[in-house]
Amino acid sequence: MKISIITVVYNGETYIKDCIESVISQSYADIEYILVDGGSTDRTLTIAEGYKKYIRHLISERDKGLYDAINKGINLASGEIVGILNADDMLAKNDVIERVAAAFINNPQIQGVYGDLNYIRPVNSKIVREWRSHQANHNDIEKGWMPAHPTLYLKKNLFESYGNYALDMGTTADYDLILRYFHTHRLKALYLPVLMVNMRTGGVSNKGLSSLLNALKNDYRALKRNNVPNPLLVLLKKKLNKLSQF
Repeated sequence: MKISIITVVYNGETYIKDCIESVISQSYADIEYILVDGGSTDRTLTIAEGYKKYIRHLISERDKGLYDAINKGINLASGEIVGILNADDMLAKNDVIERVAAAFINNPQIQGVYGDLNYIRPVNSKIVREWRSHQANHNDIEKGWMPAHPTLYLKKNLFESYGNYALDMGTTADYDLILRYFHTHRLKALYLPVLMVNMRTGGVSNKGLSSLLNALKNDYRALKRNNVPNPLLVLLKKKLNKLSQF
C-alpha cells in the first residue's frame, strides 16, 4: 500500500531539514514523498534538493497560498493513502507510517486514520500542548471535536469524491474539509492512540489578535457552510476543548 506524504513550504530553511528527515527515516518503505515549494527565496530549495533521491515530486512555483499548494500535491499523489506534514513539523517516531499502513490494511472498511499530536516550542522542543484524541463519529463534530489535521491520513479517492481544500476559506480550509468529510459525508475513520506528529507552535493562523479573530470568523463560516447545527455553540465548544490540552 503506497502512502503519499505532502509537505508544502515557503521560505522554511530553518526547519525543512528536520521535516524531510522525519519522513525518509520511516520504517515503512512504500512512501511517495511530495514537496511543493512556493518559490522560496531562502535556502529551502537548496536543502530540499540535497534529498532529491528521496522525493518523488519536487516542484517550486508561485501559488495562491498554503491550501492551493496542498491541492497541487494531492493532484500529484499516486498513493492509495494521502497525508499532509507541515514543513516545520516532524513525524514523532520512525514507525508512524508503518502503523498508519497497518491500520488501513487490517481495517479495509475505514476511509481515514488519525492520532495524537504534541505542540512544541520552536527553539527547545519543549511540549506546550498535548492533543490527545479519541475514537469519534460525526456526532462529535457537533460537540466541538475535530481530529488533529497533521495526523489525518485519508484514502486518495475521497478527494475525488468529496473535493479538495476550499481556497475561499483562508486558514480554516482544513477545518472546512474535516467538517465536509466527517460531518456531511460521515467518514469512517479510525483513531490510533499513537503520538504521530510534533508540531512547532507559531502557525499561520496564530499570528496576533487579528489573525485569531479572522480564524474564528472563518471557522463559523465553515460550520455554516457544512450545515452543522448551532454553529456558535459548536465554535465555543471547539475553543473550550483546547483547554484540556495544556
